[in-house]
Amino acid sequence: MPLLDRIKYPKDLRGLSRQELRQLASEARERHIDVVSKVGGHFGASLGVTELTVALHYIFETPRDKIVWDTGHQTYIHKILTGRNEAFPTIRQKGGLAPFCRREESEFDAFGAGHAATSISAAWGMAVARDLNGHDFRVIAVIGDGAMGCGLAYEALNNAGHTGRDFTVVLNDNEMSIAPNVGAMNKYLTSMITNPGYNRVRREVKSLLQRVPTGLGEMMESFAYKLEETVKNLLMPGMLFQELGFRYVGPVEGHDLDSLLDTLDGVRQMRGPILVHVLTQKGKGYDAAEQDPFKWHAAKPFDRGSGIVTAGGKEILPAYQKVFGEGLVELGKSNPRVVAITAGMRDGTSTDLFQEAHPDRFFDVGIAEGHGVTFAAGLATEGMRPVVAIYSTFLQRGFDNVAHDVALQNLPVVFAMDRAGVAGADGPTHHGVLDINFMLSVPGMTVTAPKDGAELLALLRLGVTHETGPFSLRFPRDNVPEPVPPMAEIPDVPYGSWEVLRKGKDLALLAVGAMVLEARKAAEELAEDGIQVTVVNCRFLKPFDTEVLKQVLAGHDRVLTVEEGAVANGFGAFLVREMAGMEEARGVRVETLGIPDHFVTHGSRAELLREVDLDARGIEERVRRLVGPRATGKGQAAGQSSRRNRETA
Repeated sequence: MPLLDRIKYPKDLRGLSRQELRQLASEARERHIDVVSKVGGHFGASLGVTELTVALHYIFETPRDKIVWDTGHQTYIHKILTGRNEAFPTIRQKGGLAPFCRREESEFDAFGAGHAATSISAAWGMAVARDLNGHDFRVIAVIGDGAMGCGLAYEALNNAGHTGRDFTVVLNDNEMSIAPNVGAMNKYLTSMITNPGYNRVRREVKSLLQRVPTGLGEMMESFAYKLEETVKNLLMPGMLFQELGFRYVGPVEGHDLDSLLDTLDGVRQMRGPILVHVLTQKGKGYDAAEQDPFKWHAAKPFDRGSGIVTAGGKEILPAYQKVFGEGLVELGKSNPRVVAITAGMRDGTSTDLFQEAHPDRFFDVGIAEGHGVTFAAGLATEGMRPVVAIYSTFLQRGFDNVAHDVALQNLPVVFAMDRAGVAGADGPTHHGVLDINFMLSVPGMTVTAPKDGAELLALLRLGVTHETGPFSLRFPRDNVPEPVPPMAEIPDVPYGSWEVLRKGKDLALLAVGAMVLEARKAAEELAEDGIQVTVVNCRFLKPFDTEVLKQVLAGHDRVLTVEEGAVANGFGAFLVREMAGMEEARGVRVETLGIPDHFVTHGSRAELLREVDLDARGIEERVRRLVGPRATGKGQAAGQSSRRNRETA
């Protein structure tokens, strides 16, 4: 019987021998590889913290002691060891385990995490609350996989240091953040600093010096402290953390379970703010992931032996991000002022293509979205045309910079927001459902959403030539709906224009971005039942096409807006406000359809769009309700018959 099958919760592993713990780590790693190879998911980061996860749950009394994981894609092994092993094959699937930590899912998930660098701040809040409440549990923040490049981590370290509160930060250094020197002296000093005897003597010496008469005792204590710190700083890479008020421990070999157990056991007995520096290898235990940690950060289902992707077959049409990346490369060739910026997502945004073609004009600022935006503003002041490619959900972290540093100064920066709308299996932390709302609120911002790949390139081309303020475009995590011609063959899109794709008398659908295709499908279905619908591609959300809107309002008394974004204060609400003073809008009933005012769970993109009525069927059903009794009896009967036939099929 595999050892892992006997481990339901961390309390079960605390009775194991060290040899058994090593076996458990091996079995947990194999379980992780086996499941992700079948269902897909985040891969390299969790493999790299396998031994660390086992050691943390062995040394600390979880869930009483709180482990706060940063960027929850590190937590697959954690989920396996905390009562979710049997359900592990459901991860990222609708109704299954969440892809990141989620408090509602397990008492062992102390804090929900999907964006980087939140762990130290959240864990520090727990430590302070613990002390205010008079409790005595330990709090450990585990940060890494590039998150230490985010300013929020240093804000938290600065706040927590020099306080004297018991608080531990574990830095998982997998060469995505800090790469220090490692040697025998470092290992020796680490064992010394975590040794209970050393710390007891240290406390006694400090107590003795404090009893020496005022002045002399303080001088001696200060000299002893400076001597200790000077020796450590000469030999260890932790000077920054020491200056921030943390006792630095490390670096520790993150795949040496004995070393981890000894170090963490010593740390558990120490007091005050402590930072433990653990060296790991991202993708540890799977050769392909070790050799290419960027590619294997996340994986589609694959064959374990060869590493070849097995899911979905050959993709005939490219992803929006690939079309964007190739188009950006072409614009960079024709315009030497075009500069590409991303925030730790070269591959995800396909800006790696621009990096390869124009390396001197490509900048990956790491997980520092706010800095990336303001950096772009600085470039724009000197005549460059920066294109900032960031996932919609992550650009939320740079909103102040967008408003204050770019828009307030009316600078021509292009914001390309990938993963706009529902992001599928990554769930609510990664759905990009707020960008329409916050971009519409920014004065002077041009807000656009292409209906397909060709229009994406046309709008991108327009954006880099737009001189009078910031310009944004959004596109989904999906494949383009039809082949994309070369950019030279794509006609220009007039600034601020809409496109009427279909005309009908019963209702007008004003659709945004990827919803245009769904609206057109719905209109075709409705036409079979005698309901004629106008479909408008509202590719410019701001400024919008006033003339086309007036024509639509003059010809319809019912309008439905459709957007793959939060319906509260979204494009529909914005349009209703703009229509308030228009003579043509009198007597027109306007309804809005978008992401409901709650967080949408994880699942496939198709499943989630169906759930929130943003597929063709959902749009069709809303139109039928709006048209209501005006549809002929023949049309209603035909519609019901057609619906039954399609559902049966």
